[in-house]
Amino acid sequence: MAVFNNVLELIGNTPIVRCQRMDTGVCQLFFKMESMNPGGSIKDRIGLSMIEDAERHGRLKPGGTIVEGTAGNTGLALALVAQQKGYRLILVVPDKMSREKIFNLKAMGAEVVLTRSDVTKGHPDYYQDLAKRIASETPGALYINQFGNNSNPYAHEFGTGPEIWQQMGHEMDAMVFGVGSGGTLTGLSRFFQRAAPHVDLVLADPVGSVLTKYVNEKTLDTTGGSWTVEGIGGDYLTAISEFEHVKKAYAISDRESFEVARELLMLEGILGGSSTGTVIAAALRYCREQTTPKKVVAFVCDTGNKYLSKMYNDYWMRDNGYITRQTTGDLRDLINRPYSERDTIVVRPAETLTVAYQRMKLYDVSQLPVMDGDRIVGIVDESDVLMKVIDNATAFQAPVSEAMITKLDQVQVSTPVNALLPMFDRGHVAIVMDGERFIGLITRMDVLNYLRRRAQ
Repeated sequence: MAVFNNVLELIGNTPIVRCQRMDTGVCQLFFKMESMNPGGSIKDRIGLSMIEDAERHGRLKPGGTIVEGTAGNTGLALALVAQQKGYRLILVVPDKMSREKIFNLKAMGAEVVLTRSDVTKGHPDYYQDLAKRIASETPGALYINQFGNNSNPYAHEFGTGPEIWQQMGHEMDAMVFGVGSGGTLTGLSRFFQRAAPHVDLVLADPVGSVLTKYVNEKTLDTTGGSWTVEGIGGDYLTAISEFEHVKKAYAISDRESFEVARELLMLEGILGGSSTGTVIAAALRYCREQTTPKKVVAFVCDTGNKYLSKMYNDYWMRDNGYITRQTTGDLRDLINRPYSERDTIVVRPAETLTVAYQRMKLYDVSQLPVMDGDRIVGIVDESDVLMKVIDNATAFQAPVSEAMITKLDQVQVSTPVNALLPMFDRGHVAIVMDGERFIGLITRMDVLNYLRRRAQ
Protein backbone atom coordinates (compact mmCIF):
# COMPACT_ATOMS: atom_id res chain seq x y z
CA MET A 1 0.00 0.00 0.00
CA ALA A 2 1.20 3.52 -0.82
CA VAL A 3 2.22 6.06 1.82
CA PHE A 4 0.43 9.38 1.32
CA ASN A 5 1.91 12.79 2.06
CA ASN A 6 -1.30 14.27 3.52
CA VAL A 7 -5.02 13.60 3.80
CA LEU A 8 -5.80 15.60 0.66
CA GLU A 9 -4.22 12.82 -1.39
CA LEU A 10 -6.93 10.49 -0.04
CA ILE A 11 -9.72 12.42 -1.76
CA GLY A 12 -11.43 10.38 -4.50
CA ASN A 13 -11.01 6.79 -5.64
CA THR A 14 -13.69 5.73 -3.18
CA PRO A 15 -14.94 2.12 -3.44
CA ILE A 16 -18.22 0.81 -4.80
CA VAL A 17 -20.15 -1.75 -2.74
CA ARG A 18 -22.88 -4.05 -4.08
CA CYS A 19 -26.24 -3.91 -2.26
CA GLN A 20 -26.99 -7.32 -0.73
CA ARG A 21 -30.10 -7.21 1.44
CA MET A 22 -32.35 -4.29 0.46
CA ASP A 23 -35.26 -4.86 -1.91
CA THR A 24 -34.06 -3.68 -5.33
CA GLY A 25 -36.61 -5.50 -7.48
CA VAL A 26 -35.10 -6.89 -10.68
CA CYS A 27 -32.16 -4.49 -10.52
CA GLN A 28 -28.70 -4.58 -9.02
CA LEU A 29 -27.90 -1.57 -6.84
CA PHE A 30 -24.36 -0.38 -6.12
CA PHE A 31 -23.28 2.13 -3.49
CA LYS A 32 -20.58 4.66 -4.39
CA MET A 33 -18.96 5.18 -0.98
CA GLU A 34 -18.21 8.90 -0.97
CA SER A 35 -18.49 8.72 2.82
CA MET A 36 -14.99 7.25 2.75
CA ASN A 37 -13.36 10.49 1.62
CA PRO A 38 -11.15 11.92 4.40
CA GLY A 39 -13.66 14.65 5.24
CA GLY A 40 -16.48 12.13 5.12
CA SER A 41 -18.37 13.27 2.04
CA ILE A 42 -18.48 13.74 -1.72
CA LYS A 43 -17.89 17.46 -1.18
CA ASP A 44 -14.20 16.84 -0.47
CA ARG A 45 -13.76 16.62 -4.22
CA ILE A 46 -15.11 20.11 -4.91
CA GLY A 47 -13.45 21.65 -1.84
CA LEU A 48 -10.06 20.68 -3.22
CA SER A 49 -10.98 21.54 -6.81
CA MET A 50 -12.30 25.04 -6.03
CA ILE A 51 -9.40 26.04 -3.78
CA GLU A 52 -6.71 24.75 -6.14
CA ASP A 53 -8.41 26.49 -9.07
CA ALA A 54 -8.42 29.77 -7.11
CA GLU A 55 -4.73 29.27 -6.35
CA ARG A 56 -3.85 28.64 -10.00
CA HIS A 57 -5.64 31.79 -11.15
CA GLY A 58 -4.21 34.00 -8.41
CA ARG A 59 -7.55 34.68 -6.70
CA LEU A 60 -6.30 33.09 -3.47
CA LYS A 61 -2.97 34.18 -2.00
CA PRO A 62 -0.96 32.36 0.70
CA GLY A 63 -2.55 32.93 4.10
CA GLY A 64 -5.70 34.36 2.50
CA THR A 65 -9.31 34.21 3.68
CA ILE A 66 -12.05 32.05 2.15
CA VAL A 67 -15.73 32.77 2.79
CA GLU A 68 -18.59 30.44 1.87
CA GLY A 69 -22.23 29.80 2.61
CA THR A 70 -22.93 26.11 3.07
CA ALA A 71 -25.95 24.09 4.09
CA GLY A 72 -24.04 20.84 4.29
CA ASN A 73 -20.72 19.15 3.75
CA THR A 74 -19.01 21.70 1.50
CA GLY A 75 -18.06 23.58 4.64
CA LEU A 76 -16.34 20.53 6.07
CA ALA A 77 -14.52 19.94 2.79
CA LEU A 78 -13.34 23.54 2.62
CA ALA A 79 -12.28 23.37 6.27
CA LEU A 80 -10.22 20.27 5.59
CA VAL A 81 -8.44 21.79 2.59
CA ALA A 82 -8.06 25.26 4.16
CA GLN A 83 -6.56 23.72 7.28
CA GLN A 84 -3.98 21.78 5.28
CA LYS A 85 -3.11 24.75 3.08
CA GLY A 86 -3.06 27.43 5.79
CA TYR A 87 -6.06 29.57 4.86
CA ARG A 88 -8.50 31.35 7.14
CA LEU A 89 -12.07 30.11 6.58
CA ILE A 90 -15.35 31.83 7.45
CA LEU A 91 -18.48 29.72 6.95
CA VAL A 92 -22.10 30.87 7.10
CA VAL A 93 -24.37 27.92 7.88
CA PRO A 94 -28.15 27.60 8.39
CA ASP A 95 -29.24 26.80 11.93
CA LYS A 96 -30.63 23.40 10.90
CA MET A 97 -27.10 22.01 10.46
CA SER A 98 -26.33 19.15 12.86
CA ARG A 99 -24.29 19.86 15.99
CA GLU A 100 -21.71 17.29 14.94
CA LYS A 101 -20.96 19.21 11.75
CA ILE A 102 -20.61 22.50 13.61
CA PHE A 103 -18.32 20.94 16.24
CA ASN A 104 -16.28 19.37 13.45
CA LEU A 105 -15.94 22.70 11.62
CA LYS A 106 -14.79 24.56 14.71
CA ALA A 107 -12.37 21.80 15.66
CA MET A 108 -10.68 22.26 12.26
CA GLY A 109 -10.32 25.99 12.84
CA ALA A 110 -13.21 27.32 10.77
CA GLU A 111 -15.08 30.42 11.95
CA VAL A 112 -18.79 29.55 11.95
CA VAL A 113 -21.56 32.11 11.55
CA LEU A 114 -25.02 30.67 12.20
CA THR A 115 -27.97 32.14 10.33
CA ARG A 116 -31.64 31.44 9.77
CA SER A 117 -32.83 28.40 7.80
CA ASP A 118 -36.39 29.70 7.33
CA VAL A 119 -35.60 32.39 4.74
CA THR A 120 -35.01 32.16 0.99
CA LYS A 121 -32.55 33.64 -1.47
CA GLY A 122 -32.66 37.45 -1.50
CA HIS A 123 -33.22 37.78 2.24
CA PRO A 124 -30.22 39.37 4.01
CA ASP A 125 -30.04 36.46 6.44
CA TYR A 126 -30.11 33.77 3.73
CA TYR A 127 -26.87 31.89 4.17
CA GLN A 128 -25.51 32.54 0.67
CA ASP A 129 -26.39 36.25 0.68
CA LEU A 130 -24.91 36.71 4.14
CA ALA A 131 -21.70 34.93 3.12
CA LYS A 132 -21.35 37.12 0.05
CA ARG A 133 -21.79 40.24 2.19
CA ILE A 134 -19.23 39.08 4.77
CA ALA A 135 -16.73 38.42 1.97
CA SER A 136 -17.27 41.91 0.55
CA GLU A 137 -16.66 43.43 3.98
CA THR A 138 -13.54 41.35 4.74
CA PRO A 139 -10.37 42.77 3.17
CA GLY A 140 -8.79 40.37 0.70
CA ALA A 141 -11.41 37.67 1.21
CA LEU A 142 -12.50 35.27 -1.54
CA TYR A 143 -16.17 34.32 -1.74
CA ILE A 144 -15.64 30.88 -3.24
CA ASN A 145 -19.32 30.44 -4.18
CA GLN A 146 -19.81 26.73 -4.82
CA PHE A 147 -23.16 27.56 -6.45
CA GLY A 148 -21.56 29.50 -9.30
CA ASN A 149 -18.04 28.10 -9.39
CA ASN A 150 -17.21 26.14 -12.55
CA SER A 151 -14.45 24.20 -10.81
CA ASN A 152 -17.26 22.51 -8.82
CA PRO A 153 -18.75 20.49 -11.74
CA TYR A 154 -15.24 20.11 -13.18
CA ALA A 155 -14.34 17.87 -10.20
CA HIS A 156 -17.15 15.47 -11.12
CA GLU A 157 -16.86 15.67 -14.91
CA PHE A 158 -13.20 14.71 -14.87
CA GLY A 159 -13.02 12.91 -11.52
CA THR A 160 -16.14 11.28 -10.11
CA GLY A 161 -17.80 10.36 -13.40
CA PRO A 162 -14.83 8.63 -15.08
CA GLU A 163 -14.03 6.92 -11.78
CA ILE A 164 -17.51 5.36 -11.51
CA TRP A 165 -17.56 4.36 -15.18
CA GLN A 166 -14.23 2.59 -14.86
CA GLN A 167 -15.12 0.88 -11.57
CA MET A 168 -18.34 -0.47 -13.10
CA GLY A 169 -16.42 -1.91 -16.03
CA HIS A 170 -18.40 0.33 -18.41
CA GLU A 171 -21.55 -1.61 -17.45
CA MET A 172 -24.22 0.50 -15.77
CA ASP A 173 -27.66 1.77 -16.67
CA ALA A 174 -28.53 4.49 -14.15
CA MET A 175 -26.89 6.97 -11.77
CA VAL A 176 -28.84 8.37 -8.78
CA PHE A 177 -27.73 11.57 -7.01
CA GLY A 178 -28.98 14.60 -5.13
CA VAL A 179 -28.57 18.27 -6.01
CA GLY A 180 -27.28 20.91 -3.64
CA SER A 181 -25.00 23.30 -5.46
CA GLY A 182 -25.60 21.49 -8.77
CA GLY A 183 -21.99 20.49 -9.28
CA THR A 184 -22.51 16.74 -9.10
CA LEU A 185 -25.51 16.95 -11.44
CA THR A 186 -23.71 19.02 -14.05
CA GLY A 187 -20.38 17.22 -13.92
CA LEU A 188 -21.95 13.77 -14.23
CA SER A 189 -24.33 14.96 -16.97
CA ARG A 190 -21.44 16.24 -19.07
CA PHE A 191 -19.36 13.10 -18.57
CA PHE A 192 -22.09 10.54 -19.23
CA GLN A 193 -23.35 12.42 -22.29
CA ARG A 194 -19.93 11.89 -23.80
CA ALA A 195 -19.06 8.44 -22.48
CA ALA A 196 -22.42 6.65 -22.02
CA PRO A 197 -25.51 8.65 -23.04
CA HIS A 198 -27.71 5.60 -22.39
CA VAL A 199 -27.18 5.93 -18.62
CA ASP A 200 -30.30 7.28 -16.92
CA LEU A 201 -29.59 10.27 -14.66
CA VAL A 202 -32.01 10.17 -11.74
CA LEU A 203 -32.52 12.99 -9.23
CA ALA A 204 -33.24 12.34 -5.55
CA ASP A 205 -34.88 15.43 -4.07
CA PRO A 206 -36.42 16.32 -0.69
CA VAL A 207 -40.14 17.04 -0.51
CA GLY A 208 -40.39 20.83 -0.42
CA SER A 209 -37.65 21.40 -2.98
CA VAL A 210 -38.68 22.90 -6.31
CA LEU A 211 -36.33 20.68 -8.35
CA THR A 212 -38.53 17.58 -8.71
CA LYS A 213 -41.30 19.53 -10.39
CA TYR A 214 -38.79 21.30 -12.60
CA VAL A 215 -37.37 17.98 -13.84
CA ASN A 216 -40.63 16.07 -14.19
CA GLU A 217 -42.97 18.86 -15.37
CA LYS A 218 -40.50 21.38 -16.86
CA THR A 219 -41.96 24.18 -14.74
CA LEU A 220 -40.23 26.19 -12.05
CA ASP A 221 -42.33 26.99 -8.99
CA THR A 222 -40.23 29.01 -6.55
CA THR A 223 -42.79 28.69 -3.75
CA GLY A 224 -41.13 25.62 -2.30
CA GLY A 225 -41.40 24.39 1.24
CA SER A 226 -38.89 23.41 3.89
CA TRP A 227 -37.16 20.14 4.70
CA THR A 228 -34.91 18.74 7.40
CA VAL A 229 -32.54 16.68 5.23
CA GLU A 230 -29.26 18.56 4.98
CA GLY A 231 -27.23 19.54 1.94
CA ILE A 232 -29.59 18.81 -0.98
CA GLY A 233 -32.73 20.30 -2.49
CA GLY A 234 -33.30 23.86 -3.61
CA ASP A 235 -35.74 26.73 -3.91
CA TYR A 236 -34.10 28.06 -7.09
CA LEU A 237 -31.81 26.88 -9.91
CA THR A 238 -28.13 27.52 -9.26
CA ALA A 239 -25.94 29.11 -11.92
CA ILE A 240 -24.03 25.88 -12.59
CA SER A 241 -27.03 23.53 -12.77
CA GLU A 242 -27.72 21.70 -16.04
CA PHE A 243 -30.89 19.61 -15.80
CA GLU A 244 -31.60 18.84 -19.45
CA HIS A 245 -30.24 15.29 -19.32
CA VAL A 246 -31.95 14.25 -16.06
CA LYS A 247 -34.53 11.60 -16.94
CA LYS A 248 -36.61 11.56 -13.78
CA ALA A 249 -36.80 12.99 -10.27
CA TYR A 250 -38.24 11.51 -7.09
CA ALA A 251 -39.48 13.64 -4.19
CA ILE A 252 -38.55 11.90 -0.93
CA SER A 253 -39.98 12.97 2.41
CA ASP A 254 -37.78 13.58 5.44
CA ARG A 255 -39.37 10.60 7.15
CA GLU A 256 -38.60 8.24 4.26
CA SER A 257 -35.05 9.60 3.99
CA PHE A 258 -34.35 8.95 7.65
CA GLU A 259 -36.03 5.54 7.64
CA VAL A 260 -34.08 4.37 4.59
CA ALA A 261 -30.79 5.64 6.00
CA ARG A 262 -31.41 3.70 9.19
CA GLU A 263 -32.41 0.65 7.11
CA LEU A 264 -29.16 1.02 5.13
CA LEU A 265 -27.24 0.73 8.39
CA MET A 266 -29.29 -2.20 9.70
CA LEU A 267 -29.22 -4.24 6.48
CA GLU A 268 -26.02 -3.25 4.71
CA GLY A 269 -23.85 -2.02 7.59
CA ILE A 270 -23.39 1.39 5.94
CA LEU A 271 -23.66 4.49 8.13
CA GLY A 272 -24.87 7.22 5.79
CA GLY A 273 -26.12 10.74 6.35
CA SER A 274 -29.52 12.30 5.77
CA SER A 275 -28.98 13.07 2.08
CA THR A 276 -27.75 9.51 1.63
CA GLY A 277 -31.14 8.35 2.85
CA THR A 278 -32.82 10.53 0.23
CA VAL A 279 -30.59 9.22 -2.56
CA ILE A 280 -30.94 5.55 -1.62
CA ALA A 281 -34.71 5.92 -1.21
CA ALA A 282 -34.95 7.33 -4.74
CA ALA A 283 -32.66 4.59 -6.06
CA LEU A 284 -34.87 1.92 -4.49
CA ARG A 285 -37.98 3.46 -6.04
CA TYR A 286 -36.30 3.56 -9.45
CA CYS A 287 -35.13 -0.04 -9.13
CA ARG A 288 -38.53 -1.34 -8.08
CA GLU A 289 -40.23 0.40 -11.02
CA GLN A 290 -38.08 -1.39 -13.59
CA THR A 291 -39.33 -4.45 -15.47
CA THR A 292 -35.96 -5.44 -16.94
CA PRO A 293 -32.72 -5.86 -14.95
CA LYS A 294 -30.51 -2.79 -14.69
CA LYS A 295 -27.31 -1.88 -12.92
CA VAL A 296 -27.89 1.22 -10.81
CA VAL A 297 -25.27 3.26 -8.94
CA ALA A 298 -26.25 5.57 -6.07
CA PHE A 299 -24.14 7.79 -3.85
CA VAL A 300 -23.55 7.28 -0.17
CA CYS A 301 -23.02 11.03 -0.06
CA ASP A 302 -21.59 11.34 3.41
CA THR A 303 -21.06 9.51 6.66
CA GLY A 304 -23.82 9.29 9.22
CA ASN A 305 -21.54 9.97 12.17
CA LYS A 306 -22.42 13.64 11.65
CA TYR A 307 -26.07 12.90 12.40
CA LEU A 308 -25.90 10.80 15.55
CA SER A 309 -27.73 13.48 17.55
CA LYS A 310 -30.47 13.69 14.94
CA MET A 311 -31.66 10.91 12.62
CA TYR A 312 -29.88 8.16 14.55
CA ASN A 313 -31.22 9.45 17.87
CA ASP A 314 -34.58 7.80 18.66
CA TYR A 315 -35.54 10.64 20.99
CA TRP A 316 -34.91 13.30 18.33
CA MET A 317 -36.80 11.18 15.79
CA ARG A 318 -39.70 10.83 18.21
CA ASP A 319 -39.71 14.52 19.13
CA ASN A 320 -39.93 15.46 15.47
CA GLY A 321 -42.64 12.95 14.62
CA TYR A 322 -40.52 10.58 12.52
CA ILE A 323 -40.97 7.69 14.95
CA THR A 324 -44.49 7.22 16.23
CA ARG A 325 -45.64 5.31 19.25
CA GLN A 326 -49.11 4.02 19.96
CA THR A 327 -51.13 6.89 21.35
CA THR A 328 -52.94 6.62 24.66
CA GLY A 329 -54.90 9.88 24.73
CA ASP A 330 -53.38 10.93 28.05
CA LEU A 331 -50.13 12.37 29.39
CA ARG A 332 -48.18 9.30 28.32
CA ASP A 333 -48.26 10.73 24.80
CA LEU A 334 -46.09 13.64 26.00
CA ILE A 335 -43.40 11.65 27.82
CA ASN A 336 -40.27 11.38 25.71
CA ARG A 337 -38.40 8.93 27.97
CA PRO A 338 -40.91 6.53 29.57
CA TYR A 339 -39.74 4.92 32.78
CA SER A 340 -41.43 1.63 31.89
CA GLU A 341 -39.13 1.36 28.86
CA ARG A 342 -36.06 2.11 31.01
CA ASP A 343 -35.50 5.29 29.01
CA THR A 344 -35.77 7.70 31.93
CA ILE A 345 -32.36 8.87 33.17
CA VAL A 346 -32.46 8.45 36.96
CA VAL A 347 -30.20 8.60 39.98
CA ARG A 348 -30.32 6.79 43.34
CA PRO A 349 -30.45 8.54 46.74
CA ALA A 350 -27.05 7.18 47.81
CA GLU A 351 -25.25 8.14 44.61
CA THR A 352 -23.11 11.26 44.75
CA LEU A 353 -23.90 14.67 43.32
CA THR A 354 -20.95 14.15 40.98
CA VAL A 355 -22.81 11.20 39.44
CA ALA A 356 -25.98 13.28 39.11
CA TYR A 357 -24.06 16.16 37.51
CA GLN A 358 -22.31 13.86 35.06
CA ARG A 359 -25.56 12.21 33.98
CA MET A 360 -27.20 15.59 33.41
CA LYS A 361 -24.31 16.61 31.16
CA LEU A 362 -24.07 13.30 29.33
CA TYR A 363 -27.77 13.05 28.51
CA ASP A 364 -28.40 16.81 28.16
CA VAL A 365 -31.13 16.93 30.79
CA SER A 366 -31.69 19.45 33.57
CA GLN A 367 -33.24 17.23 36.23
CA LEU A 368 -33.21 13.62 37.36
CA PRO A 369 -35.84 11.60 39.20
CA VAL A 370 -34.40 10.06 42.36
CA MET A 371 -35.52 6.43 42.49
CA ASP A 372 -35.50 4.00 45.38
CA GLY A 373 -36.17 0.78 43.52
CA ASP A 374 -39.13 1.65 41.29
CA ARG A 375 -40.46 4.26 43.71
CA ILE A 376 -39.78 7.93 43.08
CA VAL A 377 -38.60 9.59 46.29
CA GLY A 378 -37.34 12.92 45.02
CA ILE A 379 -36.03 14.97 42.16
CA VAL A 380 -32.71 16.76 41.79
CA ASP A 381 -32.00 19.46 39.24
CA GLU A 382 -29.14 21.76 38.30
CA SER A 383 -30.17 24.38 40.83
CA ASP A 384 -30.25 21.85 43.66
CA VAL A 385 -26.72 20.71 42.86
CA LEU A 386 -25.48 24.28 42.48
CA MET A 387 -26.91 25.42 45.83
CA LYS A 388 -25.27 22.47 47.56
CA VAL A 389 -21.78 22.97 46.14
CA ILE A 390 -21.55 26.74 45.61
CA ASP A 391 -19.72 27.34 48.90
CA ASN A 392 -18.06 23.95 49.18
CA ALA A 393 -16.89 22.12 46.05
CA THR A 394 -16.17 18.99 48.09
CA ALA A 395 -19.94 18.66 48.48
CA PHE A 396 -19.97 17.07 45.04
CA GLN A 397 -19.21 13.90 46.98
CA ALA A 398 -22.33 14.28 49.11
CA PRO A 399 -25.20 11.88 48.45
CA VAL A 400 -28.05 12.99 46.24
CA SER A 401 -30.42 12.54 49.18
CA GLU A 402 -28.91 15.66 50.79
CA ALA A 403 -29.78 17.93 47.85
CA MET A 404 -32.92 16.42 46.31
CA ILE A 405 -36.40 17.89 46.60
CA THR A 406 -38.90 15.57 48.24
CA LYS A 407 -42.01 17.74 47.85
CA LEU A 408 -42.98 16.59 44.39
CA ASP A 409 -45.39 18.03 41.80
CA GLN A 410 -47.10 14.77 40.96
CA VAL A 411 -50.00 14.51 38.52
CA GLN A 412 -52.05 11.55 37.47
CA VAL A 413 -51.77 10.33 33.90
CA SER A 414 -55.33 11.48 33.12
CA THR A 415 -54.57 15.12 34.01
CA PRO A 416 -55.28 17.66 31.18
CA VAL A 417 -52.22 19.17 29.54
CA ASN A 418 -53.27 22.71 30.48
CA ALA A 419 -53.07 21.75 34.17
CA LEU A 420 -49.28 21.41 33.83
CA LEU A 421 -48.76 25.11 33.13
CA PRO A 422 -48.79 26.25 36.80
CA MET A 423 -46.01 23.74 37.54
CA PHE A 424 -43.93 25.13 34.72
CA ASP A 425 -44.54 28.67 36.01
CA ARG A 426 -43.00 27.55 39.31
CA GLY A 427 -39.95 26.27 37.45
CA HIS A 428 -40.84 22.62 38.05
CA VAL A 429 -41.37 19.63 35.81
CA ALA A 430 -44.45 17.44 35.91
CA ILE A 431 -43.99 14.05 37.55
CA VAL A 432 -46.56 11.76 35.98
CA MET A 433 -48.02 8.90 37.98
CA ASP A 434 -50.42 6.07 37.24
CA GLY A 435 -51.79 5.56 40.70
CA GLU A 436 -48.65 4.94 42.78
CA ARG A 437 -46.55 3.96 39.75
CA PHE A 438 -44.07 6.45 38.29
CA ILE A 439 -44.53 6.91 34.51
CA GLY A 440 -42.06 9.65 33.60
CA LEU A 441 -41.34 13.39 33.50
CA ILE A 442 -42.84 16.09 31.31
CA THR A 443 -40.98 19.34 30.66
CA ARG A 444 -41.99 22.50 28.80
CA MET A 445 -40.09 21.23 25.76
CA ASP A 446 -41.98 17.92 25.86
CA VAL A 447 -45.25 19.86 25.65
CA LEU A 448 -43.94 21.97 22.77
CA ASN A 449 -42.79 18.85 20.90
CA TYR A 450 -46.19 17.24 21.45
CA LEU A 451 -48.04 20.31 20.15
CA ARG A 452 -45.75 20.55 17.14
CA ARG A 453 -46.36 16.90 16.26
CA ARG A 454 -50.11 17.48 16.44
CA ALA A 455 -49.79 20.47 14.12
CA GLN A 456 -47.94 18.50 11.42
